[in-house]
Amino acid sequence: MARPNRFFRFLLTVTGVIQVPFVLAAREALHRVGTSEIVAWLGGLALGAVGFFAFVGRARNIMNDVKRPYARVVLEDLPYYVHWCACLWCLVPSILYVLIAPAWDLAHGRSPELRGGFFMWTYAAGLVVCGYGVTLRRWWFVVREIEIPVRGLDPSFDGYRIAQLSDLHIGALTPKAWGHRWVRAANAAAPDMTVVTGDMVTSGTAHHDDIADIVGALRAPDGVFVSMGNHDYFGEGEPLISLLGDKGARVLRNAGALLERGDAKMYLAAIDDTWTRRADMALALEGRPDGVPVVLLAHDPDKFDDAIERGVDVVLSGHTHGGQIAFPFLGRYINASKLAHRYHIGIYRRGDATLHVHPGLGTTGPPMRLGVAPAVVILKLRAV
Repeated sequence: MARPNRFFRFLLTVTGVIQVPFVLAAREALHRVGTSEIVAWLGGLALGAVGFFAFVGRARNIMNDVKRPYARVVLEDLPYYVHWCACLWCLVPSILYVLIAPAWDLAHGRSPELRGGFFMWTYAAGLVVCGYGVTLRRWWFVVREIEIPVRGLDPSFDGYRIAQLSDLHIGALTPKAWGHRWVRAANAAAPDMTVVTGDMVTSGTAHHDDIADIVGALRAPDGVFVSMGNHDYFGEGEPLISLLGDKGARVLRNAGALLERGDAKMYLAAIDDTWTRRADMALALEGRPDGVPVVLLAHDPDKFDDAIERGVDVVLSGHTHGGQIAFPFLGRYINASKLAHRYHIGIYRRGDATLHVHPGLGTTGPPMRLGVAPAVVILKLRAV
């Protein structure tokens, strides 16, 4: 911590900035209960300082997520992150209010004034919305079934079911018990094959054994296959790969596996993480037989265009979490990940090729979801 990296400094800066609307909200609340102006200001500033330094105390877990008693997480960490997210919620409305309100007053012949009630009620609304997003919406997952047409797929594979899990981010804020709920849902769907498309880890290595237990509990006749994501290397990735193998999962790193139904064949391939420059798609596809449909596991959906050029039929990705925060009922079109990704959630088709970007199951960054449900996705391949 003596030499914080750029990302850490960015988080500290954001955390400091978003305390400003909270200070104004707290000042107004204290003033309304009868404290003097100076006491209200000092109290608001003190609460803002507590909010900032409480984040600094948690920052060590961002890049090295250690195990903590879940009761402590529920009683300490989750309430703090409700506050943090509520502060973030306040930021844009507060900036707009500061810019617009004085001009509005002047236009109506009044002296410019910033009314503390705006900040107080905006923060209060943020607590309600973010309390839902940090607790219930993160926990409440759905099971979704999607059909994918595959040209050239042998009728023997028509209706082939693939359970896809992605972005589990198991850690202190996303406990092992949640992972086993997802596993039970995936197994209950009776898939032919189950895949995990990366980012099983939040950060560090402390939760590797829990992740291996979760993935090892997945069941499918044709096996459980895993591709690695960038967070899986936030720490040492090799021990996790070994643990997964011990539990019966096949971690495909720039490699493939041939699936057969009598004389019919389908090729499953997976690339390693692109962010750490381990991915080699040419190597992953090297063993595919001519004329055989290919399903590719690629954590990063931005590899879809490259996969199309190489004749891949179906790409299964994750990484984006669908933004985690999206406009309700319009999450496909208005979500945070659209700012950085061309392919951000759901199904995309280019010619005969199909990409599915999984919405994820866990969270990173703010431990909150709004408008983007965690999901266990069952993909049914259809011969066309």
